[in-house]
Amino acid sequence: MDNQSKNIHLILGSGGARGLAHIGVIRHLENQGFNITQITGCSMGALIGGIYAAGKLNEYENWIKSINRFDVLRFLDLSLTGKNGLVKGDKIMDQLREWIGDIQIENLSIPFTAVSTDILSQKEIWIHQGDLIDAIRASISVPGIFTPLVKNDMVLVDGGILNPLPIPPQSLLNKQISIAVSLSGRPIKKPLGQIETIAGHSDGSLTQQKSAVTRFIDTLQEFFQSEHTESEQRTKTDLSLTDILMGMFDTMQDTLARYQIAGNPPDILIEIPSNICESHDFHRGKELIPAGTYWAKKALDEQLSYLESTDR
Repeated sequence: MDNQSKNIHLILGSGGARGLAHIGVIRHLENQGFNITQITGCSMGALIGGIYAAGKLNEYENWIKSINRFDVLRFLDLSLTGKNGLVKGDKIMDQLREWIGDIQIENLSIPFTAVSTDILSQKEIWIHQGDLIDAIRASISVPGIFTPLVKNDMVLVDGGILNPLPIPPQSLLNKQISIAVSLSGRPIKKPLGQIETIAGHSDGSLTQQKSAVTRFIDTLQEFFQSEHTESEQRTKTDLSLTDILMGMFDTMQDTLARYQIAGNPPDILIEIPSNICESHDFHRGKELIPAGTYWAKKALDEQLSYLESTDR
């Protein structure tokens, strides 16, 4: 492929901590000589894509690899009322602003769009101008967990509600290759790929255990709702509100992503298994980033030769 044919529109999907795999995908694309000339992201895809477009992915990657479970908890700044969401999200947004500064999307070197949802109008909102941090904040606000962003008479929440993998129509891609990264791939036995053996989790059991962050949020849920007494014993079907919200959200996103791929397939699809981690496992960057590289390499090895043989 010549240099021009390696220009790509990168579409980064929604999926919580699974989105750390996006970093590994980007690193592999760079190493293969692809030029990321446009980015569209939803939720965690908007966060990673926006940071990359601002030229600050190295700083974020170094930080995310260094944190542990307790650091994740420290960044969960609680909403005292729990009225609009358990977590305000201000601490992580302040950290991003410290790294990135006050940047307007239209001033980025790479065209960038963050996809959010206005729950008042029940419409997708594609944000391609204005404050970058606000755009990311609008796109990552999982309903019931993070408080929404209220701006311009809109109540903006996670774009994954309506479009977890925002693939634009081919007519809008301006002769770019579209590469979409879905975080809703089918669950498999070894979702970390080769990293599974390196990490010593050959049976994938780590991904099946409830993370410390999830247990912490469950505790908060019980504090606000007072749904359980000390004498009550929880069973597999006795789920907390957090269990139900995240399970519902992940199920909805995964289904919508598959419909989007079927109806508007990208030139190249990179799928990250949906059971690679839990939604709040942001302390597992050292595993998830290399896993993203692994799945990107596998997808490109399988699909690139076919793409090169077409007339595109």
